[in-house]
Amino acid sequence: MNILLSQCKLELVRTLRNPFFLVFSVIMPVAFYFIFSNTVGNTQQVDGVAWNAYYLMSMTIFGLVGAAISTFGIGLAQEGSQGWIKQMKVTPLPTWIYYAAKLFTQSIINAVIIIVMFLAGSLLNDVDLATSQWIYSGLWIWIGVLPFLALGMVVGQFKTVDTASIFANISHLGLALLGGLWMPLDAMPKLMQTIGEWMPTNRYGEGAWNIIAGRGLNVTDILLLSSYFIIFAGVAIIISKKRTVQEA
Repeated sequence: MNILLSQCKLELVRTLRNPFFLVFSVIMPVAFYFIFSNTVGNTQQVDGVAWNAYYLMSMTIFGLVGAAISTFGIGLAQEGSQGWIKQMKVTPLPTWIYYAAKLFTQSIINAVIIIVMFLAGSLLNDVDLATSQWIYSGLWIWIGVLPFLALGMVVGQFKTVDTASIFANISHLGLALLGGLWMPLDAMPKLMQTIGEWMPTNRYGEGAWNIIAGRGLNVTDILLLSSYFIIFAGVAIIISKKRTVQEA
């Protein structure tokens, strides 16, 4: 347990010092939220939800997806390219503790991002939700990021940091746009709406939007996100095993 806690502390310090974390997970979501929520105006509604509350959920999710794909994923790729993971196999540190510490630390970081975004929306942009809506939407966003952490594991398998960064940035921004995080799918062309409905980011957002609208979670959203998690995790495991064989 002491080894795990020490590793978690180390990972937390590394993450907070990572410029990708500050840019993609904190600065961009907060900036986009205030720019676009105030441009449209708080009197507008989307599916019966005030725009400032709707977009708060969107940008909070945008921040967590960025943390999972860019911060978490690129961090893995960087350490892999430096040979750290390979060297770790000859140290007393078990591999499972290394990954467990990373996931645990990322969960803490994700919780902090949610709290910061929710406080910004409530205190600075007059988002008014019931206590239960704050709690349930926060829990959904915190748990629902799992498929994107699995995608971050895929990013972490790239051999070079440059390639991982390009893939991570395209994935992050592309999924955000196609999934309706930057603007509602209803405002997009019909083709993009059809594509967007199958994006994991859209299903991730749907859960939060439904909660603050007073509706329950959609089973289809949960099943689709679970499917994406299985696919991304499977791809990451397959690539990891192939790399292990090649490096043996």
